Amino acid sequence: MKMVLSQRQREELNKAIADYLGSNGYMDALEAFKKEADMPGEVERKFGGLLEKKWTSVIRLQKKVMELESKLNEAEKEYIEGAPTRGKRSPSEWIPRPPEKFSLSGHRAPVTRVVFHPIFSIMVSASEDATIKVWDFETGEYERTLKGHTDSIQDIAFDSSGKLLVSCSADMSIKLWDFQQSYECIRTMVGHDHNVSSVSFMPAGDFVISSSRDKTIKMWEVSTGYCVKTFAGHRDWVRMVKASPDGTLLASCSNDQTVRIWLVSNKECRSELRAHEHVVECIAWAPDSATNAINEAAGADNKKGAHLGPFLASGSRDRTIRIWDVGVGVCLILLAGHDNWVRGVVFHPGGKFLVSASDDKTLRVWDLRNKRCQKTLEAHKHFCTSLDFHKSHPYVISGSVDQTVKVWECR
Repeated sequence: MKMVLSQRQREELNKAIADYLGSNGYMDALEAFKKEADMPGEVERKFGGLLEKKWTSVIRLQKKVMELESKLNEAEKEYIEGAPTRGKRSPSEWIPRPPEKFSLSGHRAPVTRVVFHPIFSIMVSASEDATIKVWDFETGEYERTLKGHTDSIQDIAFDSSGKLLVSCSADMSIKLWDFQQSYECIRTMVGHDHNVSSVSFMPAGDFVISSSRDKTIKMWEVSTGYCVKTFAGHRDWVRMVKASPDGTLLASCSNDQTVRIWLVSNKECRSELRAHEHVVECIAWAPDSATNAINEAAGADNKKGAHLGPFLASGSRDRTIRIWDVGVGVCLILLAGHDNWVRGVVFHPGGKFLVSASDDKTLRVWDLRNKRCQKTLEAHKHFCTSLDFHKSHPYVISGSVDQTVKVWECR
């Protein structure tokens, strides 16, 4: 079979071959080749290294084609599976589906946390590279970088208005950032004696709560930056702390393998939830919309009528997710299926599903009612560290040790 090259392409290929032979010192072959190919004189500079360049770019393109083919494959499969019911599913049934809409690069170290802005179409990512990056999740565009921390940023959170962002870092500080206009750091709060692992706003937005490797949880007044309360009791690193939707309780989880529930009013630990067999990495309060699904799932051993909650999900290095009735301090649901540490859990705003992120590189969508994994997304090339579910738009975001942030569309 004869290759179909134009006269000019053939001459260029010959010159590239001549350059390759010459630059590798194959002089006898070069002379013979020049004679047979009828090529007088020197080969121009522009043919230097051309053959190797083409060779490597072909391999790179083949790899890219294979990647795109597998994505197309997945998209087609998704489309066929989702096809008959596509129009019939309501937003409360929408779940994230592969392939991702965007894969965003820019961080120079693992991404530790991703969060949606409550109002604008932006999301924010934090990284071990000590920066916070702002992205538009609808267009996939990078917007800006916030710098100020001097060590790995562990957590970020917005207040409900989206006017303030709070961040915490291994540099032992907590920073407040203005998200209305300047994007400047407006306050730095110090008081923890070790890596600050988690930070969030109280529902009213007037206080910030943080947890640290120093085994404590602290509450800070936003207007002054003062630490007004310290909650002590955990026996090891406190990984995460979150306020209940009504602001009366805090939930925290720790390397001591427990989840604790605290009364905000008097700093008292109301209950200690024990069942996990390893570090508890993450927690999430269930929205009211999840009450029915959780009660149905807990149905069998539930003769005493409905559980009232509030309900809390926890994810652990023991690879499981547990859902607790905090009111009575019992575990109602166990979700097992991840093959590695569970690093993030978030409830679907519709209440029927929970989505989790894990070091097994997947995101999983759990059907709460049936206590089973409904969908597994092969999400990242490395550990998935964090995820968030938008409260009103059909999007999920995930962050990973592979340094990317991914946007997933729900349908």
